[in-house]
Amino acid sequence: MQIRFCPIPSETVRAWRSGSPDAYGLAPERVEASVGSGTPCRHCLDQVPAGKPYLIVAHRPFEGLNPYTETGPIFLCAEDCTAGGPEFPERFLVSEQYIVRGYSADERIAYGTGAVTPTGKIEERCKELFAREDIAFIHIRSASNNCFHCRVERG
Repeated sequence: MQIRFCPIPSETVRAWRSGSPDAYGLAPERVEASVGSGTPCRHCLDQVPAGKPYLIVAHRPFEGLNPYTETGPIFLCAEDCTAGGPEFPERFLVSEQYIVRGYSADERIAYGTGAVTPTGKIEERCKELFAREDIAFIHIRSASNNCFHCRVERG
């Protein structure tokens, strides 16, 4: 089974870089990366380089609204970067483990799918979840803060 890791769309990132409001109607915050790790850009699916600026925005990685459409903080390179994916983003996912969680086509959590997963087992876990017909997409989220990292789709 083929899977692909999907970054936040370039048009969305361009809008935030131009000052468009985030999911809470706020302007993006601009910060300088100090160490070059621990600041994963959700667009290039890599770490923001040390000394480079990045944006912090509130992001809701869903099309619609329902009680399951979580919103939270994410980081993005403040300067142009190339969209990452579809391969497993090794330099992006630097923690030892992440939450891997499946969602239905109506953007609701598929109960029983969320699990803290060792980074080296993420692809395997995604393929297991996609074997279920009720899983439309998967989120990779921080195991410590629940922040959205990227979406995973079939294909």
